[in-house]
Amino acid sequence: MNNLLALFAGVMPLLAQTPVPPAPDLPRTKTILDTMIGAGPVIIPLFILSIISVMLVIVYFLTIRRGAVVSSGYMATADALLRKRDYLGLLAVSNRHGEAIARVVQKMLDFTTKNPSADFAQVREIAETEGTRVASSLNNRVILLADIGMIAPMLGLLGTVFGIIKSFGALGADLGTQRYAQLSSGVSQALVNTAAGLAIGIPAMIFYAFFRGRVQKIISDLESAVTHVLALLSLQYNKRAPERTPVLLEDEF
Repeated sequence: MNNLLALFAGVMPLLAQTPVPPAPDLPRTKTILDTMIGAGPVIIPLFILSIISVMLVIVYFLTIRRGAVVSSGYMATADALLRKRDYLGLLAVSNRHGEAIARVVQKMLDFTTKNPSADFAQVREIAETEGTRVASSLNNRVILLADIGMIAPMLGLLGTVFGIIKSFGALGADLGTQRYAQLSSGVSQALVNTAAGLAIGIPAMIFYAFFRGRVQKIISDLESAVTHVLALLSLQYNKRAPERTPVLLEDEF
């Protein structure tokens, strides 16, 4: 036992004097932010387009829905008031509602109350014009996603061209050992811009197709609601015609 302790005591000073080798200097792994910074100036508009597309998708999910265009509560109220021929009451209700059908009915009733002698064809034209305007507004809003879906890959292609130019410039320059670093940097820049453009454009086109289908369905519901309102107004105009006939006969005699 004493011999082991003596041997251990003799080895410890030797271990203490042995130099410890330094830790290898490992290359630092690039983060996503470092990769984006090294991708060139084109990545800035691509980043802005990505933020805009996300904001548009969120806004469309909140606003492009059936309740924002045609609501069952408003249609029930409009049906009851039209059957009672309470146009002023329906006009007041339409002013308080924000649905698209409320704006169409408001335009019709505003024209009807200001022009009592107008015939039904003119009222129908007002309704069709306002309905077309609302439908065009919905389609124009959704098409912004399609624009982003087309612009983002083109910007990515532009960044790819810049990266390839940088790579060929490194091949032609006399940079010694740095030539391969410049070459890999240019290739990396080209691939990052291509991936960024596709990563923004593909989801934008997917959501555009989704919201386009939703808009078409909502427009169909709006047309059905406007047709229902016009049918009720047509009944009121048909009731009004026999009331005017005796007056005309009396004037003739």
